[in-house]
Amino acid sequence: MILSFFDQFMSPTHLGIPLIALALSLPWVLIPTPTNRWLNNRLLTLQGWFINRFTQQLMLPINLGGHKWAVLLTALMLLLITLNLLGLLPYTFTPTTQLSLNMGLAVPLWLATVIIGMRNQPTAALGHLLPEGTPVPLIPVLIIIETISLFIRPLALGVRLTANLTAGHLLIQLIATAAFVLLPMMPAVAILTSTVLFLLTLLEVAVAMIQAYVFVLLLSLYLQENV
Repeated sequence: MILSFFDQFMSPTHLGIPLIALALSLPWVLIPTPTNRWLNNRLLTLQGWFINRFTQQLMLPINLGGHKWAVLLTALMLLLITLNLLGLLPYTFTPTTQLSLNMGLAVPLWLATVIIGMRNQPTAALGHLLPEGTPVPLIPVLIIIETISLFIRPLALGVRLTANLTAGHLLIQLIATAAFVLLPMMPAVAILTSTVLFLLTLLEVAVAMIQAYVFVLLLSLYLQENV
């Protein structure tokens, strides 16, 4: 049976039961939890330092009213970065390559920022749809364009994360397949291809972390506009 390159993105099932819920819950088990001891180990200390620094940088430009989102955005960052990195391991499934999951995360959070803006400061929220100093004939056109761009934001969030991870996984599989096929025929070229594969894997590790950060950063920018 010949498998397609896109079979790696199919949601795994066992006895007809989808296992995506297990794939989503497993990362939380791997994250170490703080203890009651006075001194923590190096892993917990490094994790606490990373969370504190990330939260400080993320909440720095946001008003005090938006600091209630700190726990939610930090937890989302940890979830995405863990799912993305675990998906680079062999024989694993990456839930964040599913557009439905990414849209399920992007749409409610984006909609919550819009609702907060409409509730707390409706004049300023609606003012984003019309830039100041716009000529009168262009007002209807600009309102339509800004409204469309507003509703495209969650789609851009989900598609960006899905496309980057999917492209990286496909490229890794293509180069790995080429190295495996070339090994008995041209060992030198296969070794060169394997070197490229190793460098690409390092690049994908960086992309997995950056895309998780960009997803949360854009949500924080949307929140900043409406708080």
